[in-house]
Amino acid sequence: MNDPSYTISKIAEILNADARIIDTQAIIQYLIIDSRSVAVPGNSLFFALSSHRDGHEFIRDAYNKDIRNFVITEEKYVQEYSDCNFIVVANALSALQKLAIAHRSHFDLKTIGITGSNGKTIVKEWLYQLLAADYNIVRSPKSYNSQIGVALSVWQIEAVNTLGIFEAGISAVDEMEILADIIQPQIGILTNIGEAHAEGFSSKREKLKEKLKLFKDTELFIYSPDYVGEVSFRDLPGKTKFSWSSKQPADLRIVAVEPIEGNCYLRAIYKDREIECMLPFKDKASIENGMICWATLLALGYSAEQADLRLEKLSHVSMRLELKTGINQCSIIDDSYSADISSLAIALDFLNQQNQHPKKTVILSELFETGQDDFDLYTEIADLLAQKKVNRLIGIGPHIARYAELFQLETEFFEDTLAFIEAFPGMQFSHETILVKGARRFEFGRISKLLTQKVHDTVLEIDLNAMVGNLQFYRSKIKPGVKIMAMVKAFSYGSGSFEIANLLQFHKVDYLAVAYADEGIALRKAGITLPIMVMSPEESAFEAIIKHNLEPEIYSLEILNSFLNALSDYDFDYPIHIKIDSGMHRLGFDKKDVEHLSAMLKDSQRVSVQSIFSHLVASAEAEHDGFTQAQIDKFSAIATELIAVLTYKPLLHIANTSGISRWPDAQMDMVRLGIGLYGFDSALANNRGLQTTMVLKTTVTQVKTLDAGETVGYSRKGVLPNGGKIATVKIGYADGYSRAFGNGIGKMLINGNLVATIGSICMDMTMLDVSGVDVKPGDEAIVFNREHDIMELAKQVNTISYEILTNISQRVKRVYFYE
Repeated sequence: MNDPSYTISKIAEILNADARIIDTQAIIQYLIIDSRSVAVPGNSLFFALSSHRDGHEFIRDAYNKDIRNFVITEEKYVQEYSDCNFIVVANALSALQKLAIAHRSHFDLKTIGITGSNGKTIVKEWLYQLLAADYNIVRSPKSYNSQIGVALSVWQIEAVNTLGIFEAGISAVDEMEILADIIQPQIGILTNIGEAHAEGFSSKREKLKEKLKLFKDTELFIYSPDYVGEVSFRDLPGKTKFSWSSKQPADLRIVAVEPIEGNCYLRAIYKDREIECMLPFKDKASIENGMICWATLLALGYSAEQADLRLEKLSHVSMRLELKTGINQCSIIDDSYSADISSLAIALDFLNQQNQHPKKTVILSELFETGQDDFDLYTEIADLLAQKKVNRLIGIGPHIARYAELFQLETEFFEDTLAFIEAFPGMQFSHETILVKGARRFEFGRISKLLTQKVHDTVLEIDLNAMVGNLQFYRSKIKPGVKIMAMVKAFSYGSGSFEIANLLQFHKVDYLAVAYADEGIALRKAGITLPIMVMSPEESAFEAIIKHNLEPEIYSLEILNSFLNALSDYDFDYPIHIKIDSGMHRLGFDKKDVEHLSAMLKDSQRVSVQSIFSHLVASAEAEHDGFTQAQIDKFSAIATELIAVLTYKPLLHIANTSGISRWPDAQMDMVRLGIGLYGFDSALANNRGLQTTMVLKTTVTQVKTLDAGETVGYSRKGVLPNGGKIATVKIGYADGYSRAFGNGIGKMLINGNLVATIGSICMDMTMLDVSGVDVKPGDEAIVFNREHDIMELAKQVNTISYEILTNISQRVKRVYFYE
């Protein structure tokens, strides 16, 4: 079967939509939903989707990137762009999905559909590893499993593919049926049913029944009875069913799980005989996902011996890009576990979010098993690198080197990874952002280690996808037209500076706010162009503020006078922000200052008031709602007075994170989003709807066995009356782990066990009581994560999560993950 060719006219026919088409023969190969992610504009079709942001707002951006084909819902844009092809539909998402269904139906393709709460992406990637020898596989890029992601994934299907593996995720009822129509799976796999997206369902049963709709027409359904107890067996889908379990009778009944030197040995009963396999992992989640893959291989007809041979060769799947600090002031994006065209495009988009260095370098291995001719493959890659404005390519592998002339940029090629490593001492890497992306067999982890700045083993991991999810959560709560100011003061609550600002700029927040001028200057030097408000401007920094186009908060007549004096004779309408004290009594103009302030603003053409704002004291607490309303009323009255003397209306804002959640009528023109971005909102019970963005972890340095009565640490504060075992980990009060956590107050997670501190916290180390726990040097110790919550840590030492986060030392390595 040949690949279908899609002209813009044919797509309009498939969608049965009105169209204004200038070039009827324009060929469409790529479907675009993000104007920032464009590789081949001439063959791209932009869908103006409306979710948290109206996609029509980005038509101009897409047009400026040379896209001339659009699917829209608002006809007015047809007249604005006379040289473009437009397809006008009622719902752009439905149109995208309808096109994907039409494309999927063109192929008689064996397809595996995967859903569940956890493990979908890992199971999909492992099945790719296990089955790639027998099939030409097309699969979801990364974790593209949403209403949009599934459609884009299925659009990748080509005639050369003999197997499709697609994952589907939902967050509410009535979402799965359309995904089933798009994927059309013959084989269904249900992974773990956990708490993810639980807020969209009234019960676990409702969530399970919705997920099972993916498998309504499957020939084979692979599942664990442990996950489907809420429904009867007769209600399970699939003409044929294959079950697995370690707890109850099943087709594959796992009877033994034994850790062996970092691996896991499994024994099971299958077809009345005992079989076995070895998984090269030991953590609980990987073992469970490995069991699913084992069951799938057997259900597909592979022998127990074949399954064992393949499973023991499974390798780690990194589903996240890691942004790290590199040598010589470089930033390193580590994506060293996989390489294919779709994931390369995603990685290059992430590379382009980074503005801290002018030079962008890609270290890329040759690609395998793409189904493309080498010339076509490397032509596409060369076009992609050019489109993304990459400055330098280092290619590794003989195949990519043969097509060196295709790459019109600075290039260097090596036969293999070892050749690169040998040449590394003589190579120059400085002040650049470097993407390291290689197929697994090239072992690019060795290259990443060479380029990454060496720091100690305590790491703060920041999940950028979770942060974007939190941003979108709050966007869904604000009214149309309300702007967002994101707070990135205090090193973005301890999580980083330009890394977070780059992300927020990429996702089009309207303003950033920092505490001091030097924070704003650092962002400007890192390429941040968004407006930046400085909340505590110092007179000594006014010259630098003006030089770097920062916008000061003006909170008193004295500071306003000083700033006016700092402006040159040539400065007019310089942007400032007026702070009103409505009840915090920290900084800001009082009611008695308004007359004098109004006169100064009226008489001066040197400044332009961009916003008037105040700060809510207790917006999260119902007991203070009367005071909060009084603050809002007082602010509104003062702002009205000020606006009366201006010839324009500045932005008004008073709502902070909790204000967004609890005071929708106080959104005004802009809201200020702070700690909510990081997954904390005291106005939401258990932060419901938010995602944890940060994990602080360290490693075990040494394990000691102590006799009864021996003491631990300074001043002999820690005592083991009956003897026991301690582990020393690489974090102390110099890293931000407070001395208040000492002597059993603080706890960390090691291998799933919550263990308490013993003795005093040292400057660089902490001792833990691990008596009765299997621990060895090199094991990971979790200070806080989703399960061992930072808010619980804060309660233990009578503080707040803000303080825990902002106290994390700069010497703790930050690693940013992007899926």
